[in-house]
Amino acid sequence: MKRTHLPLNALRVYDAAARHLSFTRAADELAVTPAAVGQQIRALEDHLGVVLFRRTSKGLELTAEGCAGLDALREGFLKFEESVQAMQAGQASDRFTIAVPREFYAQWLSLRLASYQALHPEVMFHLVADENADFTEANLDLAVRLTDGPGDLEGMVLADAPRVTVATSTAPEQWIDWPGAQLPADIQPAITTGNPGQALSSVLAGLGRAVLPMPLVEEAIAAGKLEILEGPSDSRRAYWLVAPLPQWRQKKVKGLVAHLAAG
Repeated sequence: MKRTHLPLNALRVYDAAARHLSFTRAADELAVTPAAVGQQIRALEDHLGVVLFRRTSKGLELTAEGCAGLDALREGFLKFEESVQAMQAGQASDRFTIAVPREFYAQWLSLRLASYQALHPEVMFHLVADENADFTEANLDLAVRLTDGPGDLEGMVLADAPRVTVATSTAPEQWIDWPGAQLPADIQPAITTGNPGQALSSVLAGLGRAVLPMPLVEEAIAAGKLEILEGPSDSRRAYWLVAPLPQWRQKKVKGLVAHLAAG
């Protein structure tokens, strides 16, 4: 069923004028001029085809038509307020659904979520492994993606991703590939994996060498588990935190984003 267009701003002005029986006091409440209130009332009367107020020697009075719809209108405004409160309650929720690559979660994000939860013990996280999951279908708040920009979404860089070639000290001189590794065309990989996490596991197992984003291997390099064979070299890609603009505006998302941005 097609909904009738409602002049909501004019109806709000009408409600205030009806409560005060004064355009001046209604204007003070709404932070506009009395002339603006009068203009909105005249426009509403033209829209409805009725007269809502009349001026008498005693002041402003509602007509019978003006009185007729007030109770339903005010009930409607209460419903609007309840709806807004419900939406705000959802935004203030302490549940986050985040799509993030497993390997980036293990090496970078998990520690930062732990520090955030230590400050906010009531927070709960639901993690989705497919960082390219649809925001609506998966009901996501945020996603982390290894990409060269946020695309059509809003986003910020969580970690730069310079490329580095790594291997264990005893690894054979063979290559491990993954989508996005961008190995030279003349290299024939001995192992092909489905993502950088699998490639990292293969390198740590001593199966060969791979080109990987630095955030994934920093810990293993520092611990002496992996050696740098080449790099790091600049990369156009980085780990981006992305979301549609409505999610980005949520109070709960703003709080978490600020924490992650602080490192």
